[in-house]
Amino acid sequence: MKIQENISLKDKNWFKIGGNSKFFCEPQNEKNFQEAIEFANQNNLEIFVLGQGANILISDDGFDGLTIKPKLKNICIDKKLITTQAGVQIQDLIDFCLDNNLVGLEEFSCIPGTIGGSVFINIHYLDYFLSDFLVSAKVINKKSVEIKMVDKSWFNFGYDQSKLQNKEHFLVSATFELKKVDDIKTAYSKGRRDEIIRHRQRRYPTSNTCGSFFRNFHEDEIPFKINGKKITAVAYYLDKLGIKGELRVGNAIVSSKHANMLETLPNATSCDVINLAKEMQDLIQKKYGILPKTECQLIGFKNDPLNN
Repeated sequence: MKIQENISLKDKNWFKIGGNSKFFCEPQNEKNFQEAIEFANQNNLEIFVLGQGANILISDDGFDGLTIKPKLKNICIDKKLITTQAGVQIQDLIDFCLDNNLVGLEEFSCIPGTIGGSVFINIHYLDYFLSDFLVSAKVINKKSVEIKMVDKSWFNFGYDQSKLQNKEHFLVSATFELKKVDDIKTAYSKGRRDEIIRHRQRRYPTSNTCGSFFRNFHEDEIPFKINGKKITAVAYYLDKLGIKGELRVGNAIVSSKHANMLETLPNATSCDVINLAKEMQDLIQKKYGILPKTECQLIGFKNDPLNN
């Protein structure tokens, strides 16, 4: 495995913006992953583990540390259990499962990301969370560089949350328990996969975005009720502002498809996205007195520019 220097991250994330990483590597196996972390520890470097780059915003100044993009891509099946390494893309895993009559994960069809990133953020769609299916995993400790097995409870999963976000451990592989079904039920699940993909591609932008930029509110963050109910969906408030396809700062614009999704135009910068997000925060805070927090992961910023 080679440790590269001064590598552009612009072509490695969905926004297609951001600066260079001081160091960069692509471990092919567990030993490589350990070697990469040892290199970071020996050189006192911050570590950023990069998946498909679909839920991140990288600073224009880049990342002054080691970016690790895992290429660990093994998948194995043991009856209803499927174990997949961190570098496998979630859609590839879904398709592999359906080809082997294992169903459940198709609920996350068309959500971009690797297994590592998907477990990190605990991806969700409607009433389903990835943590509903995870039973155990293999993680690597940043300080000791030791690899150990952990169970689901270790992760402290929540909405957009997992213990991995402490960045003291990194995912090596994950094991999911699915349902083994016959060909007819599998065909139904494949149809559901296709319909979810069609729905998401029609409803959401499919490039130059990070997906949902702000997370939904927690109930205790909403000090008022609308028609007797606390509305936690941040998109509800953004829709009320009438900014879809209209609000633009520099070469960053609010998507015409979804008010909580930002898109980058040619020659956009991360600064454009940050300034657009700030304006969205200001508009909601002035009208409703509540401040949206980011779901998008901010990488390489010296200080938090959005008051998370």
